[in-house]
Amino acid sequence: MSFSKLNEPTATVDAKNYVMAEQNDQSALTNKMRAYLEAIYHLSDKQTPIISARLADWMQVTPPTVTNIINRMSQAGYIDRGNRGEITLTSTGFALAETIVRRHHLLECLLADVIGVPWHLVHQEALRLEHALSPELEERVEVLVGDRTTCPHGNPIPGSPTTLTQSESLTQVVVGQSFTVNRINEEAENDTDLLLFLQQNRLIPGTEFTVVNSLPTHGITLKHSGHMITLPPHITTILWGQL
Repeated sequence: MSFSKLNEPTATVDAKNYVMAEQNDQSALTNKMRAYLEAIYHLSDKQTPIISARLADWMQVTPPTVTNIINRMSQAGYIDRGNRGEITLTSTGFALAETIVRRHHLLECLLADVIGVPWHLVHQEALRLEHALSPELEERVEVLVGDRTTCPHGNPIPGSPTTLTQSESLTQVVVGQSFTVNRINEEAENDTDLLLFLQQNRLIPGTEFTVVNSLPTHGITLKHSGHMITLPPHITTILWGQL
């Protein structure tokens, strides 16, 4: 997984500038398109081309459903299609996607830090609210969350003036090393039960663990404050942190 966005400083961006692109294209943009733009934005950080099948997995829909919405987004000028079907964001699509992701993460911070919504629920609650967020309210939300540069799950807020340190996948850590969680894979945020499991076991940003055992086919055993837990491979791949 590429972390180019995480390791490069991003300029401070005024909230009004971030919503300008969406306001200009409001008539063509639907809530479903917003969801796909956000997914494509996150998938663009991966090292593999974005194809319809991968997008269908992320959105948990059938490939024909993806084809239909992708065709509409292409006609609207939000994405381009390569010769082999790979999907990329146009400049307009990228600006809109950053707007959507920024709003979503700001709302997650508000819900977790100010309102007190449980960590494993803030993603779904933010999804319900983000489409109705006005530019003026977004500015107020930004004031309330203060200088937060990442969402509660550790993913960077677009436009935040920060440079995050390099993250390592838990799958790359060897026995005996310390590992401090700082980021949960964006795709995992769609699974509320998984997030609850992570929260209940302190597998959240800021918690330090020691790797006590690692077997590629069975998972990785971590220790924190005398408590040990063995994570299966599909969970170890979503956790990123610092050694």
